[in-house]
Amino acid sequence: MKTAVTGAFSYSGKYIARRLLAQGDEVRTLTGHPNRPDPFDGKIPAYPLDFDVAGMAKNLAGVEVLYNTYWIRFDHGQNTQAHAVENTHRLVQAAQQAGVRRIVHVSITQPAENSPLPYFSGKAANEKAVVESGLSYAILRPTVLFGAEDILINNIAWLLRRFPIFGQIGDGQYRLQPIFVDDLAALAVEAGARAENLTWDAVGPDIFTFDELVRLIGKTIGAPRPLIHLSPRLALLAAQTISRFVGDVVLTPEEVDGLTANLLISAEPPRGVTRLADWLAANRNTIGTKYASELARHF
Repeated sequence: MKTAVTGAFSYSGKYIARRLLAQGDEVRTLTGHPNRPDPFDGKIPAYPLDFDVAGMAKNLAGVEVLYNTYWIRFDHGQNTQAHAVENTHRLVQAAQQAGVRRIVHVSITQPAENSPLPYFSGKAANEKAVVESGLSYAILRPTVLFGAEDILINNIAWLLRRFPIFGQIGDGQYRLQPIFVDDLAALAVEAGARAENLTWDAVGPDIFTFDELVRLIGKTIGAPRPLIHLSPRLALLAAQTISRFVGDVVLTPEEVDGLTANLLISAEPPRGVTRLADWLAANRNTIGTKYASELARHF
């Protein structure tokens, strides 16, 4: 099968592309980072993810299934979540013009058009564009991803390794249900092989309160720390101070609101199988040894 993956040289897209190659598919990528190291040694041709509809349609010609992982975590300069919605619509238009048969689109749990959080309302708008495209589709709704290139779990470990206490946002009792990135990739490839339209929550087998998550990470890496519960405002102030030190955006107000609103869990049965505790144990010597910068990775 001829397939295309947005961001095959990045995070989740890399795992999807790896699985597609393993089953013998012909894979190409649309990427906004053509100079990023190629993990596939030239096996995957790279084309621009520049949101020029005609150009992208030309580069998607012959593709049967498009796997879309494109999104941005937060606004930065001209790269805003509102523009990311517009860009996704252009990508869908390009897929239509190219004659792509099916789109597998990565979204988020609990998207809502009326959400006050642009991340979640933007994801809902993107889903609507996919559904109304007239193309066969599968929509996957993951929560927090964990894996070797992870940012959130890694940077919690980084903080635990370097500070004698951990400043927790609020009461720490809000929950999340992380999924292993390769489990998400397996679901994406499975969904791509199907014919029916579907929307799946893509979550792992464990639900943690944020306190439980931080304690699990600390215990596993040998750096358990006391949790100091801070008001969301004070926690953001602390995060902004660390952000200036590391030259990144550690935490945004919107992320605080999304976490504390319990938007990163699912009422559906878990489709991921990898337990975070097992993955942490296998990677305890490396996770959090280096800070993972969102700005350095994408901008």
